[in-house]
Amino acid sequence: MRTLLQAIRTALFYLVFIGQTAIIAITIGLIALVAGRTRFTWGLAKYWCWSNLQFLRYIAGLRTEVRGAENIPKGGCIIASKHQSDWDVFAIFPHTGRPAYIVKKELMSIPFFGWAARSLDCIAIDRKRGAQAIPEMMRQARAAIDRGCRIVIFPEGTRKAPLAPADYRQGIVRMYSELNVPVVPVALNSGLFWGRNSPIIWPGRAEAEILPPIPAGLPLDVFTERLRTSIETHSDALSLAAIDNGIARPLDPTLIERIEAARQRARPDSVQP
Repeated sequence: MRTLLQAIRTALFYLVFIGQTAIIAITIGLIALVAGRTRFTWGLAKYWCWSNLQFLRYIAGLRTEVRGAENIPKGGCIIASKHQSDWDVFAIFPHTGRPAYIVKKELMSIPFFGWAARSLDCIAIDRKRGAQAIPEMMRQARAAIDRGCRIVIFPEGTRKAPLAPADYRQGIVRMYSELNVPVVPVALNSGLFWGRNSPIIWPGRAEAEILPPIPAGLPLDVFTERLRTSIETHSDALSLAAIDNGIARPLDPTLIERIEAARQRARPDSVQP
């Protein structure tokens, strides 16, 4: 009965979320065709993120907590976040100043939505081209930094299941090397509540932790290890703490295995690969 009730709440959330998103995307997209980025369209984008968090809380029962915004430096930087859910976009957005999100090229081809995304500084990357897409991404990223944006990138390139093995791409390393700005890691546990392709959004408290920035200019191998260790260690800790406090989501065998592996990694005497 509890699962059925949560499925109904999830369906109601999606109904409101998709309907509102369509209206806002069409509005911003049409204005962008004529006037580009405006204060009004930027206000709509901020409202969209804020309202989605409210819908998640009051319809689906998923609360939001983001800590560590003081770690984002003034000026240009790269915000490199773990990515487990669409929640990540809404939750991080209010703390980014003027963000330029790295998004899939396919999204930019959607009528109205793509027009809106372009006017709001989003940077398209064609993941099908692999490494060949990086030069164009870098061109757009440099232009965004020059406009006063903070680049927001999900280093693994796609949503990952909570506590799943990490798979970092080379785009973040290239960006760190060429843009010469600090990188701010972000850890989170949102996938425990709103997972990729999950039919149900589970109630609880999704958390994100904005961590101290990694300074520019480090050797690339040192940077890569620091970024991966920072994000993965803290994301594991957030997930394990939520599980220990009790979550509504049932624990399937795969998640149980990952929980045990994460506990092993967290032991002081464990040897990291």
